[in-house]
Amino acid sequence: MSLELTDVTLTYPDGDARLTALDRVSLTVPAGSLTAVIGPSGSGKSSLLAVAATLITPDSGRVVLAGRDTTGLGRAALTTLRRTTVGTVFQQPNLLPSLTAAEQLQVMAHLDGRPPHAARQRARELLAAVGLEGEEGKRAHQLSGGQRQRVNIARALMNDPAVLLVDEPTSALDHVRGAAVLELLTTLTHRRGTATVLVTHDRSHLTAVDAVVEVTDGRLTPAPGADLPGRARTV
Repeated sequence: MSLELTDVTLTYPDGDARLTALDRVSLTVPAGSLTAVIGPSGSGKSSLLAVAATLITPDSGRVVLAGRDTTGLGRAALTTLRRTTVGTVFQQPNLLPSLTAAEQLQVMAHLDGRPPHAARQRARELLAAVGLEGEEGKRAHQLSGGQRQRVNIARALMNDPAVLLVDEPTSALDHVRGAAVLELLTTLTHRRGTATVLVTHDRSHLTAVDAVVEVTDGRLTPAPGADLPGRARTV
């Protein structure tokens, strides 16, 4: 299943007028592919991610998550859809200091009503998948920056989302650890079949992604010079 944005426009109040954050944006990200979204600060990248996550309702246009049209859904229905369909990797891991790496993931399963034994098993499997086998019992202060971000990624996958939204995952990492995190995201996307959107300022490690698009003044276009085997489609 994919992520589809069709003719999405989003505006914000700006004094007596309105500021256009997204201007008739259309984007399709197929399952099993990763699309990187680049652009300068204030261009609309964060607004695009928020609309895709159904955290903000656009002025017009359609957002379809894994085949489910979100138009007209109420707050409770959107909350359930996000919990079961969308995984979010935040810019900062924001791990709870009192919990171990495994417990950070198990909290997500608890919110979804999963049995504790199944949650523990899935947490171990996901931590192994992101290269943290044997680190399950460590707390946040015992992990490196790159390891904390890997826990962040594993946590986002805990409820088996169809759509994965990733916000600047390398901003606090050095070049080597940043490259490793982007490689991991690409691998997990292809292996687990998620429709992944990666917002990033870092253009240096994007050769492995499936498509790159650029947001400029709220409009979305294929990124200049991005000669990639892209499977995402912009209109």
